[in-house]
Amino acid sequence: MRILLALIKKEIKQILRDPSSIVIAFVLPLISILIYMYGINLDSVKITIGVKNDDPNPEVSTLVKSFGHSKYVNSIYFDNIKDIETAILRSDIKGAVIIPNDFSTKLSRGQQADLLILTDGSEVNTANYVQSYATSIANNWLATSKYSVSVKAPAIEAQIRTWYNPDLNSHYFIVPGSIAITMTLIGILLTSLVVAREWERGTMEAMLSTSVKAIHIVLGKYIPYFLLGMLSLAFNIFLCTAVFQIPFRGNYFILFALSAIFLFTSLGIGLNISTALKNQFLASMVSIGAGFLPALMLSGLMFPINSMPIFFQHLTRVLPPRYYVSFIESEFMAGGVTSIRLENAIYLSILGLLFFAAVYKNTSMRLEKVSYDYTRSYRSKNPKGVN
Repeated sequence: MRILLALIKKEIKQILRDPSSIVIAFVLPLISILIYMYGINLDSVKITIGVKNDDPNPEVSTLVKSFGHSKYVNSIYFDNIKDIETAILRSDIKGAVIIPNDFSTKLSRGQQADLLILTDGSEVNTANYVQSYATSIANNWLATSKYSVSVKAPAIEAQIRTWYNPDLNSHYFIVPGSIAITMTLIGILLTSLVVAREWERGTMEAMLSTSVKAIHIVLGKYIPYFLLGMLSLAFNIFLCTAVFQIPFRGNYFILFALSAIFLFTSLGIGLNISTALKNQFLASMVSIGAGFLPALMLSGLMFPINSMPIFFQHLTRVLPPRYYVSFIESEFMAGGVTSIRLENAIYLSILGLLFFAAVYKNTSMRLEKVSYDYTRSYRSKNPKGVN
């Protein structure tokens, strides 16, 4: 314990003297959460739509005005279909609604009236917005117009109730999920540099000349950065709940307990990278590629895992962020589900122990073979140490 405490004390002093560790642990999460909070928005947006009316009926002109009164639509009136094509091609508008000349006639007869909706398929999400907005505005207008009597009402009327997120605010799940991305990057990036830095600065050789063991080195790297990571997690939770007012319905003790398991796993990934590469620049590049990108793309935060190809669905099973994103979103949104907590805790514990065992096995307690052979050759030629 005396050796371990000495190594932990050394590592803590090194963290405090190295501003990059503080930047990674606290400044990076702040920037990340600000981007996810204000830069990324999956909610409905206001879209510019063109409107062309070929029906001279004065009642239909109120439908044209309805598009201009919607808070989700900015409407522009066109007289020529060619102008609409040009506007869509130049991205001045994202779609268009064309009302045919027999629109009111069919409605007065109780027939189904057609409404042509043009969308720009190069932006799939925007095209879906155009379709849903235009259809909704037309149906709302029809329900209050004089044609509502002649048109038969639908047999089924849906009553929509949204659980857990009644306002459909995407920030309520994006911002908590971003904690998983941030903690992945912090855990991997912090520890991917520490062992490589020891080798580059030559302090590892001095450490190996003492009576330390592999378990001392491994725990001496794990414990200080684990404490730093947990402080960073507390800072992230404070930003989400106190500053950005993201509702939290779960249990803080369980949140920090399972987050500690996830951080333990992420630190293991970073230390494996650092012990294998022994180069800070290369280790940092690999940590971003192996940690940040999979966590962002394959964790289920931005893209549903069920919609991915089968290969990538199975690949996500070995990625810790997948389990942590599932847990933290459930903890914030639904108040915590016992089955989700247990399942994710078991998977993360297994992965964390596997990575810890790999770090312990790969921790070298002697210099590289090249350096050893060079030293032995030098001593054979210079037995008295004369240059």
